[in-house]
Amino acid sequence: MNTPILSVEELDDLLTEKPLILDCRFDLFDTEKGHRQYLEGHIPGAFYLHLDLDLSSAKVDGKTGRHPLPLRETFARRMADLGLTPHRPVVAYDDKGGGIAARAWWLLRYIGHERVSVLDGGYPEWLAAGLPTETGEAVTEPADAYPVVESELMIHELPAIQKIREDERYRLIDSRTPERYRGESEPIDPIAGHIAGAINLPWPDNLRQGKFKSREELRERFAGLKKEPQQNVFYCGSGVTACHNILAYNYAFGEFPALYPGSWSEYLLTE
Repeated sequence: MNTPILSVEELDDLLTEKPLILDCRFDLFDTEKGHRQYLEGHIPGAFYLHLDLDLSSAKVDGKTGRHPLPLRETFARRMADLGLTPHRPVVAYDDKGGGIAARAWWLLRYIGHERVSVLDGGYPEWLAAGLPTETGEAVTEPADAYPVVESELMIHELPAIQKIREDERYRLIDSRTPERYRGESEPIDPIAGHIAGAINLPWPDNLRQGKFKSREELRERFAGLKKEPQQNVFYCGSGVTACHNILAYNYAFGEFPALYPGSWSEYLLTE
C-alpha cells in the first residue's frame, strides 16, 4: 500500500497486514454523533478519532481558529498509543467522502508517516460492499514512542498569509462551498466572506457520488494553479476540509501544496 486513496477491496486485502484503521466520522453540529455511530458499527479493528479532541488542539477564543493543529509530538504520541509504528499501514475513513479523514491523513504525513491512505467512499462504501463490521470499542495495543521526523508538508501561519495574499508568486485557494466563499451563507463562523484575492475550489468537487474522481480529472481541476506545489496555499473554515483538496492534489500529482491551518475562522479575527 503506497497510495493516498485506497478502495474498499484493497483495504479488505490489506487486513492480513493488520493496518491501523481510523474511524473519523464527525458532525460539526453534534460533536458526539460520530463516536455514537462508531460504537454502533465500524470496520473491524478500527479506532475512533474525534476531530476536536484527537485531530485538533484546544481552541483559544479570540486567538485561534476553530480547529488548531495539534502539536506534532502530541499527535504522534496519540498514534503510538493506538499502535502506530513507522512501517505499519494506516487507513482513515469517514462518511463524508473523506472530508474529515483527510485531516488524519494530513497529520500522519505531517509527523513523517508515509504509509497512510484515505478509504475511497468511506464507511458507506464498505457497507455497500457487504463487508463485515463490529460494534463497541476496539482494544488498543500501544507501541513505543513514534519517531517524529521532518515532513515535506508546508504550513503558513497568519502573518505569512497577510503577505501571501498580495504576492503574485502565490495562490490562495478557499476550499469551502461556493455560497460560503461568496459570503451568501455562513452557518458556522460569525462573519461571512473570504480572504481577499483567494480563488474558490470547493472540496466536494473532488468527488463523484462520494468517491474521488480519477487522477486525470483531478489534474485538470488543479491545472490552473501555480506551477510549484507549495506556491498554492489551501484554506477552508478551520483547516480541516482544506486537507481534502491537498489529498486530491497529492493523489493527482504526487506532491504537496501548502496549508493555512488557521483558515477563515482564524483570519476573520483580524477583520
